[in-house]
Amino acid sequence: MKVNGVAFRSIWYDEHEKNVKIIDQRWLPHEFRIVKLITKNDFANAISDMWVRGAPLIGATAAYAIAEIMAVDPSNTSLETACIELNETRPTAINLYWALSRCKSALERVEVNVRAAAAMQLAHAIAEEDVVMNQQIGMHTLNIIKKLAAKKSNNAPVNILTHCNAGWLATVDWGTATSGMYQAHDAGIPIHIWVDETRPRNQGGLTSWELGSHGIPHTYITDNAGGHLMQHNKVDMVIVGTDRTTARGDVCNKIGTYLKALAAFDNNVPFYVALPSPTIDWSVNDGVAEIPIEERSSLEVSHVMGIDPNENLATVQITPQEAETGNPAFDVTPNRLITGLITERGIAEASSEGLDGLFPEFKGKNNDRK
Repeated sequence: MKVNGVAFRSIWYDEHEKNVKIIDQRWLPHEFRIVKLITKNDFANAISDMWVRGAPLIGATAAYAIAEIMAVDPSNTSLETACIELNETRPTAINLYWALSRCKSALERVEVNVRAAAAMQLAHAIAEEDVVMNQQIGMHTLNIIKKLAAKKSNNAPVNILTHCNAGWLATVDWGTATSGMYQAHDAGIPIHIWVDETRPRNQGGLTSWELGSHGIPHTYITDNAGGHLMQHNKVDMVIVGTDRTTARGDVCNKIGTYLKALAAFDNNVPFYVALPSPTIDWSVNDGVAEIPIEERSSLEVSHVMGIDPNENLATVQITPQEAETGNPAFDVTPNRLITGLITERGIAEASSEGLDGLFPEFKGKNNDRK
């Protein structure tokens, strides 16, 4: 996608400088910063401290981390240690484990003297696959938006609500939930996006920044406004991303997603989840019982970063000095509340049968699915 008319991806390998670069998302939407990732600690900090975020992007970042580590020490011990340490940086998003497992399995079969080159080639492949999958997800989403637009009169926009940032900043490019928005806008279909602020890290600001850069009409709202808008027929569909989806279609996403799904269900508003297939954890059934929920720093709740009246970037505390805070980063939406799962292969019912139909090669991998 583009920033001020210049095409960017969220992560890339700079062939001239011979290093990996990312958009450091800690400073968005206020400042646009690019940083280099060189050492294993650089990559680990980038993932754990959310310089990069979003399950697909975390996976791609891990793959590039392995490539850079193999360039320094391509031994089996180095590979094993790196995979273990990087996997501990974020416990919920399954793409991290998926990417590391894929790298480890592939590279163990490669001679040590050519392992660095093979690792970089694999990292490039994982990144390119993500771009293609997200573009295809957008094509399937576009068909849903077209059907909703056909029901509108007087060229009224299709109103879409999204939660968190499942945009190109959360992937290598295109985004998951936003991919169809970009494609609909580019096709001339009138759309308007309700953007949840998504406390405590306010990832809605990233979505707003993205959409605004692309010229897509949108309105930034508080997290608790969505249900009210649905009650008053101001939302035609909800679409979100996911950090892990179970084999039976439960979805783990940014905290607050479950509440949006309940409101959508109560108001007969279609609730879709956009997900590339590496986000599916075929070993897990019951998302509520089985997916580990990351508990992040209390500072993310007690403090907020923004622009002060002097136009300086500042962080302020918004809670009483001694207040205790809780910060579960994700929640799980049961499959019964989900209208459909939008994957690169098409739209599946949120069930084991629905996912098996699109991904038969994984059928039976978890023999205890319900």
